[in-house]
Amino acid sequence: MDLILWRDADAERGGCDEERRLTVKAKKQAERVAAWLRERLPRDATVLTSAARRAVETAEALTDRFQTLSLLGTGSSGGHSGGGGLARRRWRDGRDRASADARPRSGAEADWKFKKGAIWWFKRSEDEEGANVALRAVISPDSL
Repeated sequence: MDLILWRDADAERGGCDEERRLTVKAKKQAERVAAWLRERLPRDATVLTSAARRAVETAEALTDRFQTLSLLGTGSSGGHSGGGGLARRRWRDGRDRASADARPRSGAEADWKFKKGAIWWFKRSEDEEGANVALRAVISPDSL
């Protein structure tokens, strides 16, 4: 099983956070990452996104077949502390960042920072020793 985390890129400033759209530059970045993903993803991949406009626009760059989940929303509190998933965190200087709790994937407590527009691709497999999770790729839009 593969898990790909794709962070949306820069959004326009101002207004309701959930309604902010991707900038022109971010849309181009999403198209580049989507093209890279399309060459590698199975056709039956499940794409999930938050309902935030910028996240939907990011998913739309890849496919028109995706599901929105409120659990993935920017206001979700269950991600970091409850489920070990994606979370929004605030730095001391007041800037937001996206991070993931590393504990479920690496066994150690740490925050992994996600660059805007980047993907992190994890692959889970099982062998005689149990489940293994490997980091398959980390791609930023600037590297494509």
